[in-house]
Amino acid sequence: MTLSIGIVGLPNVGKSTLFNALTKGSVQTENYPFCTIDPSIGVVAVPDARLTQLAALSHSKKVIPAIVEFVDIAGLVKGASRGEGLGNQFLATIREVDAIAQVVRVFDDEDVIHVNGAVDPAHDIDIINLELILADIQTVMKRLGSIEKEVRSGSNDAVVLQGALKKILPILEAGKLARVARLDEKELELVGGLHLLTMKPCMYVLNKKSSAYNIHEHGDIRWDALKRFLEDAGAYWVEVDAGVEDELKDISGDESHEFRRELGVIESGVNEMIKTGYALLGLISYFTTGEKETRAWTIVDGSTAPVAAGVIHTDFMKKFIRAETIHWEKLVAAGTWSKAKEQGKVRTEGKDYIVQDGDVMEFRHS
Repeated sequence: MTLSIGIVGLPNVGKSTLFNALTKGSVQTENYPFCTIDPSIGVVAVPDARLTQLAALSHSKKVIPAIVEFVDIAGLVKGASRGEGLGNQFLATIREVDAIAQVVRVFDDEDVIHVNGAVDPAHDIDIINLELILADIQTVMKRLGSIEKEVRSGSNDAVVLQGALKKILPILEAGKLARVARLDEKELELVGGLHLLTMKPCMYVLNKKSSAYNIHEHGDIRWDALKRFLEDAGAYWVEVDAGVEDELKDISGDESHEFRRELGVIESGVNEMIKTGYALLGLISYFTTGEKETRAWTIVDGSTAPVAAGVIHTDFMKKFIRAETIHWEKLVAAGTWSKAKEQGKVRTEGKDYIVQDGDVMEFRHS
């Protein structure tokens, strides 16, 4: 299972630099708006220290991590919903991703142009969100205009969808995101077909800069406004120094740690962003481990054991009998799978078992 996260934001806030750091790739990052026009796509590994411990336990020849796909989308500007600044193309690309990572600049630097002339993160977020809202209003109104005939024909799905859209439209018109609408499971399923931009889960990536004036480090009123927005929205957010992460992307081990210490960026903001994105998508990992390989398998949180088995092979789900399961920490503590079984720590679970993040599993099938 590979789901995608679109990296969006105003022009020139560090999106492409961040994408380079994420994917250890190279796309243009010049200091002017609209440098990136075609979306770049990169598949990145989800950092997971549990894999290393399980691989050591099993003496695995290969280690295969979970992955997430990131899409670098060119900068949006005010008026994008009306097609300004290549807006239609950018909005179409956002519509195709599963979640959004909105990059927000939180540093002042006269040498780095800001498209609006001044750094104001909360205002920047308002601009992006408004363009997404306006685009969704167009989508909702267009669908409401075409659905009446289906409703009159007696389509139950059309009736449900029409009701859901009538809930969403006033929310959008009030300047709020569609995802705050209270919809039931069926309504969510039908609305999902419209790929509304403001229904997508969103995280905020606060791009700071080493040696610059970072607003959150100085009690700046702009930080107070941004923090208040993030807290009120209950938003996922991470801090990243995209420039530092890009510089360090090809350096590993002790040398990387030394550079980080000198720059005052001890923890990898990129790793935190990847893990937060994984959680944002509602994903968890379970593991299989052995001498051949230790692997993280991606499933949606709340998946049953047969569904988890089906990620390995569809036949495993169809012919599922049972799963032998142990939490990874208990397996590491036991030392081997056989010892864990002897100690009674390996459980046998059936079709109704809800797989937990960190489970190590072996499946039995017919």
